[in-house]
Amino acid sequence: MSGASGLTAAKYISDSGLKVVVLEKNLSFGGGMGGGGMLFHKVVVGEDAKPVLEDFEVRYTVSQADRLYVIDTAELMTKLALGALSSGAKIIHGVTVEDVIFRRKPLAIHGVVIQWTPVKISGLHADPLFIMSRAVVDATGHDAEVLKVVSRKIPELRVQLKGEGAAHASVGDRLVVEEAGRVAPGLYVTGMAVSALKGIPRMGPIFSGMRLSGKTRCRSRNEGPEEWLVLI
Repeated sequence: MSGASGLTAAKYISDSGLKVVVLEKNLSFGGGMGGGGMLFHKVVVGEDAKPVLEDFEVRYTVSQADRLYVIDTAELMTKLALGALSSGAKIIHGVTVEDVIFRRKPLAIHGVVIQWTPVKISGLHADPLFIMSRAVVDATGHDAEVLKVVSRKIPELRVQLKGEGAAHASVGDRLVVEEAGRVAPGLYVTGMAVSALKGIPRMGPIFSGMRLSGKTRCRSRNEGPEEWLVLI
């Protein structure tokens, strides 16, 4: 999904030299960023996310009292998508993931099964398409759509979605970064899907953790960037 964490991850993974495709079920990019903070046209991030803003050339103003960086919502959405595309990532709109491709010997995720969103909405029957990949990154936000499929179809992986915890912005913003990363061989999670998986408090209109989870986890836990390919 082409939200904050997905687009951020797409850029940094592409910068490592891999081919990356971002599958977005809607006909636009940005995920939940478009609503800004309660439909205002601004979003804020903490100073720990400043390097990401600079990498994407996003302009900001600084609230000195709160040490927050205030960003125009439309510019943020545009610059994140431009940054991902300029680094070589491909964004495909109107695609819904309905299943995962996996093998049991050894047990690992090897891709996704996709359908065009208009086909799903219309209720028509049409054969889906298979996309094979080195790895899949669930960046589908609150719904954690890929993880839901995995938890239902592959009990051996013991993936259980705890659901988001109570709102606590400062705690959630930190934990969504710390807990992002590898879920199973070939499967990774970032952004708000981490909250849905781990029961982490939601952080509201603070976008630091979502962006940092997309950056940090493609370079950490000894899961080298060679593992990544498809972002949902």
